[in-house]
Amino acid sequence: MPTALPLPRLIVSGHTAEGRSTFVSDGPPRRVRTVEERPGYRVSNLWALFDAPAAINDPDRVNEVAGLAPPPRGSLIRIIDYPPEPADPVERKRMFEAMFSKLFPDGRHLPPDAVHPGMHTTESVDYAIVLKGEIYAVMEEGEKLMRAGDVLIQRGTAHAWSNRSNDFARICFVLIDGTR
Repeated sequence: MPTALPLPRLIVSGHTAEGRSTFVSDGPPRRVRTVEERPGYRVSNLWALFDAPAAINDPDRVNEVAGLAPPPRGSLIRIIDYPPEPADPVERKRMFEAMFSKLFPDGRHLPPDAVHPGMHTTESVDYAIVLKGEIYAVMEEGEKLMRAGDVLIQRGTAHAWSNRSNDFARICFVLIDGTR
C-alpha cells in the first residue's frame, strides 16, 4: 500500500473588529472521516454554507453535515483521498458497501449489477477537481481517466470514482445543492 497523503491544510480568512482582513484559522480540517474497511480512504469536509447567497461572516458549520449531500440550499467543499482499489471484484464490492453504509447512507446507490460498486447519484452539482494522481470518473455509459488539474462538472448523474493506479488520488469537490 502506498503512503497515505497528509491531511489538507485549511486556512480561513476573516475581518478584525476594525474591518481589516486577517487570517482567523490555519490547520487541519475539523471534520475528517474514515472507514476501517477501506484503509486510506479519507473524507475531509472543509467548509459548509447553509444558504445562498452566503453570508460572508457565517461561522464554520461543517460539523452539521453528516452525509454525502450538501445542506439544502447550501454548498460544501470536501477533499477525498482515494487509495488504489483492489483488483478482486469481491473485495472491491465489500469495501464500497462498507464505505457507503457507514459514511454516506444518504447517497442513492444503483443496483448491484451497476458498472462499478461505487455507483451513486446525488441531487447536486459537483465541481470535481483532481489535485493529485489519476482516477477514473465512471458513468453508466463510459468513463474518463482524469489526472491532476482536470475538472469534472458532475450534474446529478449516476457516477463512481475508480482509482486503478498504484498510488493515492486526491480530489477536491465543491458540492452545490440542486434540483431536477
